[in-house]
Amino acid sequence: MPENHYDAIVIGGGHNGLVAASYLARAGWKVLVLERYHMVGGACITEETFPGFKINTGAYVVSLLRPEIIKDLKLHDFGYKTLQRDPSSFSPYPGNRHLIIWKDAAKTCAEIARFSQKDADNYLPFLKHLDEVVAALEPFVMTPPPDVTRQNGSWLDWLTWMLPRRSGPFAARATKRQIADLTRLFSMSAADYLDRWFESEEVKVRFCTDGVIGLMAGPYTPGTAYGMFHHLMGETDGQRGVWAYVEGGMGTVTQAMAKFLESRKGEILTSADVHRVTIKNGEARGVVLKDGREFTANTILSNADPKRTFLQMFDELDLPESLVREIKKLRFASGAVKFNIAARALPDFYAYPGKEPGPQHRGTIHISPSMAYIEKAYEQAKWGVPSSEPFIEMGVPSVVDPTIAPAGRHYISCFVQYAPYTRADGRPWDQQTEREFVANIAAAIRPFCSNWDDVVEDYQILTPPKLEERFGLTGGNIFQGELTPDQSYHMRPTPSCARYSTPIKGFYLCGAGTHPGGGVFGAPGYLAAKTVLRERSR
Repeated sequence: MPENHYDAIVIGGGHNGLVAASYLARAGWKVLVLERYHMVGGACITEETFPGFKINTGAYVVSLLRPEIIKDLKLHDFGYKTLQRDPSSFSPYPGNRHLIIWKDAAKTCAEIARFSQKDADNYLPFLKHLDEVVAALEPFVMTPPPDVTRQNGSWLDWLTWMLPRRSGPFAARATKRQIADLTRLFSMSAADYLDRWFESEEVKVRFCTDGVIGLMAGPYTPGTAYGMFHHLMGETDGQRGVWAYVEGGMGTVTQAMAKFLESRKGEILTSADVHRVTIKNGEARGVVLKDGREFTANTILSNADPKRTFLQMFDELDLPESLVREIKKLRFASGAVKFNIAARALPDFYAYPGKEPGPQHRGTIHISPSMAYIEKAYEQAKWGVPSSEPFIEMGVPSVVDPTIAPAGRHYISCFVQYAPYTRADGRPWDQQTEREFVANIAAAIRPFCSNWDDVVEDYQILTPPKLEERFGLTGGNIFQGELTPDQSYHMRPTPSCARYSTPIKGFYLCGAGTHPGGGVFGAPGYLAAKTVLRERSR
């Protein structure tokens, strides 16, 4: 075989692409990963954006990464180490009030009781309820969805899916209440779901943000209840629902994956932007890079999002018309902005004063005083207007991991919503409009922080167009397609591609645009690799 021929080529060196490549290399395949950027990692990357700072350009916390992947790829041996946060979050509210969510549930109940004794009494049953629903959902996460396109035999796919491995028959063990809960979470809004448990606005808004993160949706949008549970399906060191920082930054995750892949003789080529997938006799046979280099393979997997994959890397004439039509209809709306800050000092909050590291700095800091506040921010963006008062999830990972910032300074990571991809005023996202949105962010933080104007030394802002340009994410959507009920499970990204294989023989999808979706998950890459090994090793 020619030197540039491989058993498999993986397009895109983000975490899912590296997971898929690693499992194929682990099985003895000759694998090549092609990454358009000058280093691997995709949106899970750490860079020295400011001198002396290790910045998580995209992803900023870990929990969803599957424990079997961590074990199989020996990530701990290659430098992966999580740093748990306690408390998990700090939420300042008007009137210098605050809510802290601790690992110790009793301490959290005492915090909640300051707002509502009824809510404090409901907190432990609520946690138990979350665990039960997540336990019911989890088996589906690591199982390929059913193929609803098959005229014969699709019932067998459904049966296999309803009897997930490791858990026994779901239908047999689920209670009527659990089945009702699952139905509700796919159809209800986060706000309505939380209304069933809590009465305090402060408590409800603390939990509802997980339902809208990464979505162009508000807390009252139907289907956002599922978003809450999607973000609870992870674990850290065996503790369900716990989010953590990664020592050295999120890039340590993908660097550990790359090291495992290379230890199994897998190859990685950076600055390798794929221009076209080559087709011969209806079968994917290789790729051509934008610089003219060509590589061939028996099997090709794409970690790029479905629109970027099929509408940019293929000639539409090589694809079924029905597939092109389905892909063009996929929704990729996003209002997400990543805002990275080199800080001179720690933020000093009116509700919990202190310029030295304290519990208010260790976890996620929520700047979202009410669900009405978030809903207003969403409503503005829905009509193409950047939120005048955006909601913000802030973290100061350098408090937990001092190695990522120079002594006496800090790295602050903010995930901000909402900023529409296309503005109603017709103005482009440029330096001027970015500065205007940064001013909106500062205006949202100042009522809760006494020294914000003295904190920011330098910053990087990634609006939806910049997220698209930097990470290759269509529309700036961090999930590679909206994570809504109608674009999930056997419909993600389309019924004909939901099981990772595609109508093009030898061509597979392995990115977050497939089941079970976005976040630093690894499950799409894992399931795609298992599918390839099953179908292409016969």
